[in-house]
Amino acid sequence: MSLAGRSLVSINDVSNGEVEGILSLADKMQDSKGSKLDLCQGKILASLFFEPSTRTRLSFEAAMQRLGGSVIGAVDTKTTSLSKGESIADMARVVGKYADIIVIRHPWEGAARVAAEYAGVPVINAGDGSHEHPTQTLCDIYTIKKARGKIKGLTIALCGDLKHGRTTHSLAYMLARFGATIVFYSGPSLGPPEYVLRKLTTEYNGVLRRPTGRNLSSLALALGGSGKASATLDAIYVTPRTSHDLALIPDLRAEVDLKGVDALYMTRLQQERFSDAKGDTRKAYPVVDKDVLKRKELKRALVLHPLPRLDEIAREIDADPRSMYFEQAAHGVAVRMALIALLLGVQQAEAPAERTLPEVVTQPEIYRSDLGSRCENPACVSVHEARYIAPEFVVCGNKPLTLRCVYCDYEKQPNYVGNLKSRIYYACQDIRARQIKVSNSVFFDSEEKAQERGFRPSAKAQQR
Repeated sequence: MSLAGRSLVSINDVSNGEVEGILSLADKMQDSKGSKLDLCQGKILASLFFEPSTRTRLSFEAAMQRLGGSVIGAVDTKTTSLSKGESIADMARVVGKYADIIVIRHPWEGAARVAAEYAGVPVINAGDGSHEHPTQTLCDIYTIKKARGKIKGLTIALCGDLKHGRTTHSLAYMLARFGATIVFYSGPSLGPPEYVLRKLTTEYNGVLRRPTGRNLSSLALALGGSGKASATLDAIYVTPRTSHDLALIPDLRAEVDLKGVDALYMTRLQQERFSDAKGDTRKAYPVVDKDVLKRKELKRALVLHPLPRLDEIAREIDADPRSMYFEQAAHGVAVRMALIALLLGVQQAEAPAERTLPEVVTQPEIYRSDLGSRCENPACVSVHEARYIAPEFVVCGNKPLTLRCVYCDYEKQPNYVGNLKSRIYYACQDIRARQIKVSNSVFFDSEEKAQERGFRPSAKAQQR
């Protein structure tokens, strides 16, 4: 298996078999971690961290140095030409001339994708805003597999700030692909973004159930933090082990309660992503302490956390053998050594012959046009770099028509669609609009925008 010359922007850039290969090579790197290898001698890694980082940045730099390579870097946009208005594309082009591989963390969602498009060398996403953090997911999966020997069939609870926590977004996709049941517990108003849940239900082969008022897990009450309010059970996602499994699960909550939880994946409140965190949110934030771990549902549960932690994991459980977060962080060096070596082509890995689960069940259509709708996410790189990035969306729903930005996954529902051939536009709910091929479509948010671009209203619209 070769990944030479590839980039890792999203966890979905690698197949299940390739993930297995990365983790297998990480095992070998783990065994040699005490010595310095010469696999990357003469190679340079550019470490571009434009948001704070301790573990991710240092583990990447340690990984490159243990492979025999060297590191150059920048840790603050104020010290780079980005502060002068330089585009990410131009920066990537230049840094790609200095280094053989780039690792980038940036507050704009989709920034790593833009860097990968222009750098000319492999680019690794070390976190792009609230969007994704694929290498953390590789460390998470590696840790769980080392402890449990598998992912398929496990029940993993993702807890905390699921709205802004990019690690949980990447991890949810990977857990679904490997056949885990995922339980989403969040703090108040911090549930997973709708685009994450929609991806799980439209692009993978499982089912998502949302709880009703009476369908609340007792575990959510136990994770309720220091206040009277409890954590929220947002949804349960199940990947069937066989094609008939889902029909056998009339009450997903019952299955989770009876079998228990195999791992609690805790995340901190991402206060830097929003400024209006209320006291109630902090009081009701999910917390794990020794009393929580006494529950029968958590008897065998591992406790994981991407770190840094705040108050969501009590220090009193650090010595508990089920607490894996420091070991999880330690695995980062070996996993990133394996990834760097594979992307640079200095190593290959063995991938399993059989893949029991498809990576993506459906391949959605892609819409590209600089005439119509743009992404409305203020954190999206396509908004900040609109001068050279044309809007690009996945068409992920017809009722109502839904577009998902390829850079940040933010979803929007345009009101009108124009036909490039006839230059006529229709309301999206008009049956004639659904007959237009995506390749001939231009989506608009208003009639005024459509008319500004030279499109005429349909006869039905004119009659209104």
